[in-house]
Amino acid sequence: MGKIQLMPDQLANKIAAGEVVERPASVIKELVENSIDAGSSWIKIDLMEAGLQKIQIIDDGEGMTEEDCEHAFFRHATSKIRDENDLFHVRTLGFRGEALASIAAVSRLAIQSSVGQVAGTRLELEGGKLLQRGKSDARKGTEITVEELFFNTPARLKYMKTIHTELGHITDILNRMALSHPEVKFDCSHNGKRLFQTSGRGDLLQVIAQIYGMGVARKMIPIKAESLDFTIEGYIAKPEVTRASRNYMSTVINGRYIRNITLNKAIMKGYHTLLPIGRNPLVVLNIEMDPILVDVNVHPAKLEVRFSKEKELFDTIEQSIKKELRKESLIPEAPSRKSKKQKLHSTQKSFDFMEDRKAETKKEDAHLEHKNSFEQFVTSLQTDNGNKEENFEYQKRQDEAVREMAAEPLVGKTDHNESQEKEDRQETNNGNGNRVPVLYPIGQLHGTYILAQNENGLYIVDQHAAQERIKYEFFRDKLGETTNEVQELLVPMTFDFSKKEALRIEEHLEELKKVGIFFEPFGDTSFIIRNHPSWFPEGQEEAVIDDMVEQIMHENKIDIKKIREEAAILMSCKRSIKANHYLNHEDMKHLLDDLRRSTDPFTCPHGRPIIVHFSDYDMEKMFKRVM
Repeated sequence: MGKIQLMPDQLANKIAAGEVVERPASVIKELVENSIDAGSSWIKIDLMEAGLQKIQIIDDGEGMTEEDCEHAFFRHATSKIRDENDLFHVRTLGFRGEALASIAAVSRLAIQSSVGQVAGTRLELEGGKLLQRGKSDARKGTEITVEELFFNTPARLKYMKTIHTELGHITDILNRMALSHPEVKFDCSHNGKRLFQTSGRGDLLQVIAQIYGMGVARKMIPIKAESLDFTIEGYIAKPEVTRASRNYMSTVINGRYIRNITLNKAIMKGYHTLLPIGRNPLVVLNIEMDPILVDVNVHPAKLEVRFSKEKELFDTIEQSIKKELRKESLIPEAPSRKSKKQKLHSTQKSFDFMEDRKAETKKEDAHLEHKNSFEQFVTSLQTDNGNKEENFEYQKRQDEAVREMAAEPLVGKTDHNESQEKEDRQETNNGNGNRVPVLYPIGQLHGTYILAQNENGLYIVDQHAAQERIKYEFFRDKLGETTNEVQELLVPMTFDFSKKEALRIEEHLEELKKVGIFFEPFGDTSFIIRNHPSWFPEGQEEAVIDDMVEQIMHENKIDIKKIREEAAILMSCKRSIKANHYLNHEDMKHLLDDLRRSTDPFTCPHGRPIIVHFSDYDMEKMFKRVM
């Protein structure tokens, strides 16, 4: 008898369950996806002991006939795939026919389903074996009860975490499902207590509020973009709403929540310099495309996909996020102090933007009453200051280097993307008056923060971050245009490498020449450089060259745009005013005016906020003028 034998179906199903059924959340994901594929408008999930004791899912989908109900538990039985061509046009969430067979193999399962009008079918299975067959009521839809998950694979139970951990995974899955399908009503309870619920009205913003809270929902920006191949809709959070985890960036492809590193990078590039280091945005993007452009059959749990036009999708996401953010005023409001009880109440209250807007309108009307008197005050302030001698020492002192560079002729050309981005930035600058209001300086705090005001309240500006943003945008554009100017060195720079590194550099000498790095051999493993591009930041020439060599070693290419970006950030930081530097009134006014004219006047290049706003209402609350 030969060594190779066919495995029994039950054993094969248990092995398949190891990939498909990792934990209770995996069971819920597969069953809820089946309910959505069946056209359900509401799905009820009832759990006991985080699903390990019981998972019950009830829907109002199209249901199944008796024959289909039995066939559904055969391995690789599916209603979605008929031939190989169907595999490349998948629009449903499930299609392989593995889930039900795998779940049944490691649990005690009961199902009852009906197409309506006539009695339905009821089946009971244990460990994948059919124990009982019967009739059910005629309610249209399907009800599946999974009990004692992993009862016949006790080793799997050892790897289960605490109840709270498993509930966390379940909640995460249901959040993704609700964000992917706001038109479906989800109702989940655990041990008899409601855990999660959505309205199913098809309003994505309402789902975001129900999941993340009203405060987050109010700071979401709608986004919509189209290209020849893609349609993108959803919401992106203002940069002040960040999370430490990348899990809050939700991307949905044709109704399927997926994880994709490339799309996450596109989102992060869209927020470029607007987020603090180590923080991630909260984003929900629904992307529609021809199914032939995406392969959903590359991951056991179908969480990862492969795109055939990934670069085009990357650019569309990045540019659309940048475009929408540049339309908005991104000045964060001062954080209000609420008790835990108040926060809980604000999260649980009904989601009604009309009521919120009415309340805000009342506040705005009250603020307008002070506008005339405020403008009179500003006029008198300017009249007083007009008699003072104009002082431009601040500009001369801080911007001398910038002006010298600006007077030099520009050499070289930008690529299409850089040119387009610059045009977009210039277009944004013409409309920045609506994003950043005119601010009137009134003083300085600790030589670090500028205090300014207008009819909308008090603004606190970080002077170092503000000038860092101004100079960063200047250097970014300047360095992007200058390509052929070089700086001759009195003393050549010498670089020593290992034998392996030296061989790699010799292999890429031409690529290095194209970006202005002319390595000359100087011994077996050493090279010298007699000049370098003039845009290299002073004192950092060797570091920039080291970065280029590092990219050659790891990526076999040089990302000159990335290196220039880092150089612009470094130069802006070194040449900006620091803390404990006192400014006169004219200095502060110049800085605020320059900031207002910048493209993204809300964060420094490292993503830290520049301006914080205290409204009149906030001030009145702090001083108990309003309760």
